[in-house]
Amino acid sequence: MAHLQSIYRGLRLIGLVLFYYIFSIGITFYNKWLMTDFRYPLFMTLVHITIIFSLSAATRRILHSWTGKPRIILNWADYLQRVAPTALATALDIGLSNWSLLFITISLYTMTKTSAVLFILFFSLAFKLEEPNPLLIIVVLLISGGLFMFTFESTQFNLEGFVMVLLASFLGGIRWTLTQVLMQKAELGLQNPVDALYHIQPLMFIGLFPLFQYNEGLRLSTSDKLFRVTELSPFLHSVLALFSGGLLAFGLSFSEFLLVSYTSSLTLSIAGIFKEVSTLLLAAFLMGDKVSPLNWLGFAVCLCGISLHVGLKACKSKNRGPTLRKINTKSQELELPLLGKSNSETEDSADDEYNDEEK
Repeated sequence: MAHLQSIYRGLRLIGLVLFYYIFSIGITFYNKWLMTDFRYPLFMTLVHITIIFSLSAATRRILHSWTGKPRIILNWADYLQRVAPTALATALDIGLSNWSLLFITISLYTMTKTSAVLFILFFSLAFKLEEPNPLLIIVVLLISGGLFMFTFESTQFNLEGFVMVLLASFLGGIRWTLTQVLMQKAELGLQNPVDALYHIQPLMFIGLFPLFQYNEGLRLSTSDKLFRVTELSPFLHSVLALFSGGLLAFGLSFSEFLLVSYTSSLTLSIAGIFKEVSTLLLAAFLMGDKVSPLNWLGFAVCLCGISLHVGLKACKSKNRGPTLRKINTKSQELELPLLGKSNSETEDSADDEYNDEEK
């Protein structure tokens, strides 16, 4: 019996990782594909935000009907003071990331986004979420050195896109640090990521809209893609493509939650390493991205830094008790609508906290 349960847990883990890979890798290639014809990344991001908000609201309603428990709704003071900084950083991170794909290859995008680990470390130390460790200096040197080697004499390097995605990585460090703080505030009641998504999306939309209006508003309103369409077929194609991206964006957020809640944040970090490798290989073979031997060496050095960081997290999680923010997978509202689990399996999988995820 125990042997069968181990096999089941192993197969479920593989399924959850593949589920996460499909959405994470899929949305990267989808965004790049869409923007070869639809060159309005900020508008695309606003559409995705709207769809995520709608789906998270529907999920909250389903959870409410399933459990009979009312969902949390923050008051305006907490909403503006606690959620607004996280929402603004998230909106700019995602918006600039999508915008950068107009200028750079998926390979350079993937590699540069790994530098978010550096900024997450910096802000985690600043907010005292991480304890200082001399080995973190090696992590910083490996990741930054690998990034330099990857971009050095790159034949497909674009400074404007590189600056955008690097700024997005910086904002990503702020984003995930603030997200961790937000979800660890037990008094706010945003322990369930669906509730966090529901509260963050409206402020993300408000924060990103002025940048969209300044950069894309006039061009989009006078283009034949949406508002001045002359034929029905191109219009339906644009709407369907944008809606599909919104489903991918929501699926990515939900798949991350499933993977973390049924395994651990450490599993997500390890899965993220192989995801970056897979994305880079697919970009080289499917998109024709040119990667020199020096670039591959830089990528390998960067992965060593990320792997060391993951190893430090693993050692740290074994030597400390549970933190304030810990997903309770025994909770009926998390268990029944997502995946069925027995009590013994629930106890095995609820041994790590929802930490900041490096993408």
